[in-house]
Amino acid sequence: MKKVSSKTVYVAMSGGVDSSVAAALLKKRGFKVVGVFMRPWQDISASCLWQQDREDAMRVATQLDIPLLTWDFSKDYGRKVTKYMIDAYRRGITPNPDVMCNKEIKFGLFFKRAIKEGADFIATGHYARTKNGKLLMAVDVNKDQTYFLWTLTSDILKKTIFPIGVYTKPEVRKLAKRFNLPNFNKKDSQGVCFIGPLDMREFLKHKIKPKTGKIVHLDGRTLGSHDGAYYYTIGQRHGLDIKLGGGPYYIVRKDIKKNIIYIGNKNDLNQSFARVRGLRWVDKTKILTNIDVKIRYRTASRRALLIKDGKIIFQKPQRAVTPGQSAVFYKGKQLLGGGIIV
Repeated sequence: MKKVSSKTVYVAMSGGVDSSVAAALLKKRGFKVVGVFMRPWQDISASCLWQQDREDAMRVATQLDIPLLTWDFSKDYGRKVTKYMIDAYRRGITPNPDVMCNKEIKFGLFFKRAIKEGADFIATGHYARTKNGKLLMAVDVNKDQTYFLWTLTSDILKKTIFPIGVYTKPEVRKLAKRFNLPNFNKKDSQGVCFIGPLDMREFLKHKIKPKTGKIVHLDGRTLGSHDGAYYYTIGQRHGLDIKLGGGPYYIVRKDIKKNIIYIGNKNDLNQSFARVRGLRWVDKTKILTNIDVKIRYRTASRRALLIKDGKIIFQKPQRAVTPGQSAVFYKGKQLLGGGIIV
């Protein structure tokens, strides 16, 4: 591993294996490493895990002989991410809080404060890579997290390091054991960024009052009822209270004002185009119209044509294009930018 001159890097340490190995790798390369644990927003209806995560991060920092700072971003996260998520569901769209978490917290507040305090770089445990100001997919395609990083700019990327992006997850686990990290066998976190394991529907019921409505087939038949159209998402199949047989049925669209969920068969989910707002580009000087686009995490990107007004025309119809989710643009392995589906 190539050694570097002694530059200072602030590493976002969540207490998990990935960010811990990131810190260990950077120290091995010769960086002056400062760990930072960001205290998250915590809902009273969710299990409280951040204290344990902080203790795990502290044990890792002790093992690596690096300082660990704790920055309380709980109010900022609640205002900038959690409120955004709840408001989006209330409007009937399906948001991606992890994208907003990266934009506002990790590469917003954390980045700015770290640089202000003297960091030359920041680093995270994301599975992604950078090269000459470009953002590239991770070596481990199954763990790649660039889909959640489309709001980053080249200016941020120049001061950002993703140390584990060149490794597969099994290799990261082995490195954790080799570095004698106390959390080497800790399970991967699941759920919403900085909140942890979460039953989204139950969480939303504490924030948005249930309201009974109809489940209507596209042919006009009423097939059942639901407890609030905002709790459901396009493409959803399970959790529908349908009295009649047949199916399987999928949610094709929603009418939030009338509180109606419309269902159909699998083919009814296919869509030839989509429209996005809030377009952002990593490199604004190289905007392309012929792109590869990914409309949800853990799906393959597909060829499409991007028109100036934000309209995306898919080469082949795509399934369950969902308002509120991110449409992320690629050229091969390189992430170009993205936008929010409307």
